[in-house]
Amino acid sequence: MACVLITGANRGIGLALVQLYLESGWKVLATVRNASNTDKLNEVMDQDTQNNLIIYEMDIVNYQQVSEVASSLVGVPIDIVINNAGLYGPKGYGFGHCDVEAWKMVMEVNAIAPAKLAEMFYANLKLGDKKIFAALSSRVGSHTENTKGGGYIYRSSKAALNSVVKSLSNDLLPQGIKTVALHPGWVKTKMGGPNALITPEESALGLKRVLDNLTKQESGSFISYDGSKIPW
Repeated sequence: MACVLITGANRGIGLALVQLYLESGWKVLATVRNASNTDKLNEVMDQDTQNNLIIYEMDIVNYQQVSEVASSLVGVPIDIVINNAGLYGPKGYGFGHCDVEAWKMVMEVNAIAPAKLAEMFYANLKLGDKKIFAALSSRVGSHTENTKGGGYIYRSSKAALNSVVKSLSNDLLPQGIKTVALHPGWVKTKMGGPNALITPEESALGLKRVLDNLTKQESGSFISYDGSKIPW
């Protein structure tokens, strides 16, 4: 049975991905930052008659906790790791008003933690069939498409994540592991807000389609949920 690990799985896009992969017959390893905030995920588990969903409490910036989860999965093949967990940080600030401590936190969650996640589940991906490490980025991290300025904290964290994904591709593709930075679209979630254009389910469907068809030549790329390539 194919197996996927999804971080930030208790709501929004992460939850939609969990449901979609379960419906597709996959085993799903779902991680959440706080086990007390998993009501919707528990509802999905109650409906999972095949017992294909396993939930882990794992804060991606708690590297000891991530290591413990990885240790519990030694020898378990994982086909795809999807790092969906992320942090937007402050809103409404302008040039000259960046909160340095908030910036450090967002950078760690969005760029450093995904790199560590790849390190810790690398051995599992080597055992899988599809061998894909995917990280949810955002097109606001594109230098080419940044024509408005602002958003220093979130933009820079996603640009850094894109660089991490590109470096991972150079290091891991020779061993058969593909990597990709994914733009999920403007999604109606807590982060995206009510005016967003697509639902989490629409985003998840597109993201899975991209991963289903990802080629070695596309490893290290920046791809939207609709399959279009995004310039760096």
